[in-house]
Amino acid sequence: MRFFGYCLGPLLCFLVSCIFVSAQNPSNRSSVNTIIIDAGHGGTDVGARGTITNEATITLAVAKKLVKAMREEFPNIKILETRPTEAFPGNTTNSVAANRYRAEFANANNGDLFISLHCNAAGKKPGGWYAQKVVGREARTRYVKKGKKRVKQTYYVNKYANVWVENTARGTETYIWAVNKNDQKVSSIGQVSQDNNEEGDYYNEETEDTGADTLALPDPNDPAERARMLIYAQHYFRKSYALATLVEKEFVASGRVSRGVQQRNHKGIWVLQATGMPSILVEMGFISNNDEQAYMMSEEGQNTIVQCIINAVKTYIEKYG
Repeated sequence: MRFFGYCLGPLLCFLVSCIFVSAQNPSNRSSVNTIIIDAGHGGTDVGARGTITNEATITLAVAKKLVKAMREEFPNIKILETRPTEAFPGNTTNSVAANRYRAEFANANNGDLFISLHCNAAGKKPGGWYAQKVVGREARTRYVKKGKKRVKQTYYVNKYANVWVENTARGTETYIWAVNKNDQKVSSIGQVSQDNNEEGDYYNEETEDTGADTLALPDPNDPAERARMLIYAQHYFRKSYALATLVEKEFVASGRVSRGVQQRNHKGIWVLQATGMPSILVEMGFISNNDEQAYMMSEEGQNTIVQCIINAVKTYIEKYG
């Protein structure tokens, strides 16, 4: 096939070989050699805020524990982290550049799994808020004219009070990129392949041409080439869904409330469609809920979250790796 005659970048070479081998032997599965751990947010982007701490602080703490534990659990697998410090990853200066760096880092290192850690938030304010609520009814009287007489009439009005509303949203959920947005995943695969064959900063909108030989790449607008890339994008989806399901299953086993696996395609999880590998975003709990915030800040809570993810990855590798 003409597709195999090109000298491709690392990502597309891997893409082609996976599709070709799968077609010859559906039971064959590639090994997991590199796992990318991503601590969400960072720098001036602290993410969701709780009453005591913020999302970026929690995700960094859990990511560090997860990286350490994974290196011990999987000594033959390369475990890399996108954000090892409080700063934006890759010494970038804003959240947009940081997310682009995350995707470039994962793709450039030929990641086999991408796991991004985040905290959820809901409600008007972390912890809770005051709201006016009906606490009863009060009888009042008035006189109305009926014919030539004035008649006394009783009517009722609601009584209001400022009542404390606790922010009780709770639970874990794991996001994957929506399957109906595979076209964007495919476009990302093609773009990343070109970026990997140029020098310069990936998060710069206009990558500088340094004079390196330009490699002939498959045209994503060609129906045959696009079909092959789409098959692989769907391959990502199935494996992403499998890993996400395993993570949520482990959270339930640990006693957590699970809100399940969620398919999303909004800009908040852009990085999932920009990574050329099975990718998940784990919402470890609601930082807006004081109980869950305390849990995610505690050593016990963080260790449990880490162990749940490790157990899920271990099962994933046994089944798909």
